Amino acid sequence: MAVETDVLNELRRLRTRVPRLTGSLAATVDGLVLAHDVPDTEPEGLAALTAAALGVAYRMTDAAARGDFRELLVRGSGGYVATYAAGTTAVLTLLAEDRVNVGRLHLEGRRSGARIADLVATRVVPGTGRHADRPAPEEHLATVAPGADRPIGTLPVRTPQRPPHQPGPQTGI
Repeated sequence: MAVETDVLNELRRLRTRVPRLTGSLAATVDGLVLAHDVPDTEPEGLAALTAAALGVAYRMTDAAARGDFRELLVRGSGGYVATYAAGTTAVLTLLAEDRVNVGRLHLEGRRSGARIADLVATRVVPGTGRHADRPAPEEHLATVAPGADRPIGTLPVRTPQRPPHQPGPQTGI
């Protein structure tokens, strides 16, 4: 598929622009691999974990009233895992060494995420005139029966509301 090739080319260009970048993966928000350049890593497993982390990140930004998800950065003792939104249906996950320039990683990750979003959004289902990453009107989430499977980002988040003058519970920390 041409989109997969274009996304893979973007991942390879990204590797040349970010020193100490060790891998990259583009996936759908539900964990399906679009393209990858992740040596020594199982792409399907990384995509599935990205989807799980993305679900938590969506809920965190919503519960904290911080708007739509943009990015997630995890630092381990051996380096970084960074995930960037690539439109509403895809994500970009980058693996980098510990000594990577994090500012450069963010700059290029955000740019590549936007490029990948454009590449994925240009896919049109043959004969229908509609974008492949956008549901047809009859498939819209608002028409899905309660309890049916939904994309991670559509799960409701309920947070208790407290009047502004009442303090939250004490944790003793």
